[in-house]
Amino acid sequence: MTNLITKLSEAQKLAMSIRPKVGGFPTLAEVLREAGVIENRWFLPSCQAIYQMKEGSVVQQGTPLVTGVHEIPKFHRENVIKAIREDQEGKSTFPEFLKAAWEAGVVGYDVDFTNRKVIYYGVNGESYWEEYPAVTLEG
Repeated sequence: MTNLITKLSEAQKLAMSIRPKVGGFPTLAEVLREAGVIENRWFLPSCQAIYQMKEGSVVQQGTPLVTGVHEIPKFHRENVIKAIREDQEGKSTFPEFLKAAWEAGVVGYDVDFTNRKVIYYGVNGESYWEEYPAVTLEG
C-alpha cells in the first residue's frame, strides 16, 4: 500500500473504533478531515468512493448495491432525509443507509470536510444538502 492509502485506511479504522452508534458521522468526518481528507465523493449504486486528500486522491471500491441493468429510482427528498435521519439515530448500518439513499433516488453524494456539508444528488439534477456539526476528538 502507498502511504496515502495507508493514511486513509488507518483513519477509517480509527474512526470506526471511536464512532458512537448515534450521531456517529460527524466523528467519522472529523477523523478523516484531520487525516487530510478534503472531500469524499460517492457514486451509487456502484458504491465507489473517491477521497480527495491534501497529498493526492484515493479510490475505494465497495460492494455494488445492484448489478446488471436497473431503472434509477426517482429522487424523493423526504425519503433521502428519512435515510439520513435513520443513520444519524443509529437505526441503520452504513450499507443499509446506502441502499435507502439509492432507493430514494440518490445517485451520488459529496462530503465537504472543510465546510462540514453533504450534498446528495439525483440523476436529473435534483439535490438536497445539509451541514453536520463540528466535533472535537479526544486525545
